[in-house]
Amino acid sequence: MSIKRRACIAGAFEHPTRKAPDKTVAQLHAESAKGALLDAGLSLQDVDGYFCAGDAPGLGPLSMADYIGLRPRHVDATDVGGSSYLVHVAHAAQAIAAGKCNVALITLAGRPRSEASSGTQPRNWGPNVPDTPFEAPFGAVTVNMYAMVAMRHQHDWGTTAEQLAWIKVAASHHAQHNPHAMLRDVLTVDDVLASPMISDPLHRLDCCVVSDGGGALVVTRPEIARSLARPVVQVLGAGEALKGLQNGQVDLSFSAAAWSGPRAFEEAGVRPADIQYASIYDSFTITVLMQLEDLGFCAKGQGGRFVADGNLISGVGRLPVNTDGGGLCNNHPANRGGITKVIEAVRQLRGEAHPAVQVPDCRLALAQGTGGLLGGRHASATLILERA
Repeated sequence: MSIKRRACIAGAFEHPTRKAPDKTVAQLHAESAKGALLDAGLSLQDVDGYFCAGDAPGLGPLSMADYIGLRPRHVDATDVGGSSYLVHVAHAAQAIAAGKCNVALITLAGRPRSEASSGTQPRNWGPNVPDTPFEAPFGAVTVNMYAMVAMRHQHDWGTTAEQLAWIKVAASHHAQHNPHAMLRDVLTVDDVLASPMISDPLHRLDCCVVSDGGGALVVTRPEIARSLARPVVQVLGAGEALKGLQNGQVDLSFSAAAWSGPRAFEEAGVRPADIQYASIYDSFTITVLMQLEDLGFCAKGQGGRFVADGNLISGVGRLPVNTDGGGLCNNHPANRGGITKVIEAVRQLRGEAHPAVQVPDCRLALAQGTGGLLGGRHASATLILERA
């Protein structure tokens, strides 16, 4: 079922907190839900579909719907890590197109900063995960799994640490205009390279921030969106994909975006060259570079040249990316920060981004998320959004 122009994003809200030791995850979900509904001009009574992922406490939608005060007739608890909330937008659009709901609420929240969680701790998915006996003994940590991809890219195509650093530099140029961003100082390439090495070739400033926070989206039928006093943002196309270790045939040269991207572009009927703004999941600088290549914004192996010299900076470069500062400088809540990619894309399409980074007459935007480990099993989700 095509979802092209079958649903609209009517509400979007990013929780302003970056550290919340005095709040529960459920509170952050509820506050984000309230913010998105206020933004849309709707109420809890209007919501008949609810979507959340593994960051939700308890039994996910069962616990959170009761806590928030919802009576949904359609729920979805799909969890594919950082790409979950882009998948939820697509699934909400599918449910709306199928008549399963009219107003879908999507919420995310987490407290990794208050809980001292980071990407330098061994990942343990539990004893019942089938790959655990084969991989857990090696103690892989998140940053190592991304560093392997970066090292491979450098080996295959001559990508440099300086080129990767430009991705952080671009994020910092945008974050200076975001009062809620964790890192607001404008950085240089030399600043990034001078930061401590965490996992060769990734420096500390190649890594995203760790924050508390949350966000929420409201997806509705088009006629409902048009009745509200907000600019209409339509879902134009979507794609999702999974990439594993392929029974030992490991290939670190591409991500699952190479599969999800073409599906989204085909449904939307547009090309990468048509995109005016891109929100790209940025857990690490290499994550952005890989996705830009795999989505078709540049050829494979040319990502280093594409991101260099400010090409991702709004008003300067060819493709403005992550104009809120992204996960690299703004926030990265719940280890599932993909919802923030959709929120900033909505701001750009509405013309509500900060004036210093707003893309003039932005009518076509892309939001892209990854979940899991880029050097191992991961998911990808791509959304193409359009201002009506």
